[in-house]
Amino acid sequence: MDIRGEVRGVLNVDSDLPDAFGEDDETLLVELALHAAKVIHNTWLYEQIRFKARMFESLASVNQAIQSTVNLEEALDAITREARTLMSVKLCSLLMLDETGEALELRSAIGAGEPYVGKPRLNIRESIAGSVVRSRRPVQVLDVRASGIYQQTAVAEVEGLVSLLCVPLIHGTTCIGVLNVYTGKRHSFSDEEIRILTAFASASANAIEKARLHDRLRGIEEKLRQNEKLSVLGLLAAEIAHEIRNPLTVMKMIYHALRLDFSEDDPRAKDARVLGEKMDHLNRIVERILTFAKQGDPQWETVDVNILLDDLALLTRHKLKQHGIQLRRELGGDVPRLEADATKLEQAFLNLTLNAIESMPDGGLLTIRTSIHGGVDEESSRVWIEFIDTGEGMSERSMAKAFSSVLDSQKPTGTGLGLAIVSRIIEAHSGEIKLKSALGKGTTFLVVLPIKQTKSPESPPSAAALREGEG
Repeated sequence: MDIRGEVRGVLNVDSDLPDAFGEDDETLLVELALHAAKVIHNTWLYEQIRFKARMFESLASVNQAIQSTVNLEEALDAITREARTLMSVKLCSLLMLDETGEALELRSAIGAGEPYVGKPRLNIRESIAGSVVRSRRPVQVLDVRASGIYQQTAVAEVEGLVSLLCVPLIHGTTCIGVLNVYTGKRHSFSDEEIRILTAFASASANAIEKARLHDRLRGIEEKLRQNEKLSVLGLLAAEIAHEIRNPLTVMKMIYHALRLDFSEDDPRAKDARVLGEKMDHLNRIVERILTFAKQGDPQWETVDVNILLDDLALLTRHKLKQHGIQLRRELGGDVPRLEADATKLEQAFLNLTLNAIESMPDGGLLTIRTSIHGGVDEESSRVWIEFIDTGEGMSERSMAKAFSSVLDSQKPTGTGLGLAIVSRIIEAHSGEIKLKSALGKGTTFLVVLPIKQTKSPESPPSAAALREGEG
């Protein structure tokens, strides 16, 4: 049976009689074979067209289903679910590049058991899926159980996976991951099946990016709402501070007018002194609130950081003692004076100290260290101030949002604004603040400040230099 010059089969007849066929029979059989070949070919074409129509109809329906999802996780699950239905396969999985761009992690799987779901990440240099990412071309494996390059053959045996088709998820010019489909028996995927799944993967990549953008948009909207709350809170705080300052001023005037000058051996002398100190302290707090609400520029002056930290130790000594916390000061003798706003730096250092105290409710050790790093002149040198506690440490989520200017604190007390204020103060000084922490192992805050202030802030120290300092 000849189809367009290519033999696709044979038509064979047998007889139990000798010399049963003549030339006419042969001619008739040849004609029958030609007609049969045409019928078979047309039937095959019809089936192919019907298959394509069914696949494209399914593809359109699937595309609509995945494009209607806006949540990323829902979109990933919809993609794998619809791909499995579209291709009529045993298992479908979706892997995406991680933040490093060097490994693929499983983000969704339909039809998979625990062995498959528990697979480790795949290195893009050493895996079939990784080769698809690098080449941006589909790859199929007839039998993964017998493949020399498939890494999880034991998992395939347990899950009953045989043939694999892996296609890239490409958005624009970037490959963001791969889509895998597995069959439960040997199957050679046709060109049409590969094209269909590739088209589906392209639509899926667009749906993924759309869902990512939607998630980011929701995050931005939430931050805007929180920042709006902060704006109202700031106005309210400023208004309250004004209301407090007026009676406080009257109280101070009356206090000084009373001239409570008692002799040193009089018990009232200490009470009078404490009363005056507390009013001054309250006045400083009010002034800080008003200054912060004004968003004023730093008032530059020559500042000795070590002296600021000595004053801070004196200010917080009772609170440290109350919580059973030992304070260790390792202040470098060669640390030069800075051009800075002393009041704002004192506020930043106080917030870092209070943050450390809150992280050590059962006592511990707080180390405050100063040192100088960088170049040979003042223009390139930096002063490092480290606050190292032995407290509870922070989770990755808490560290990611530590300096966020939103009310998202996970602490049982406080608003979560302390570190956001610290970050703003350090940035206003052309500096940088770094955080290193681990749950149960304490936290280190590294403040890096330039010695001289310039009109255009200098570049922060390199990551390598910071790592060297942390070590």
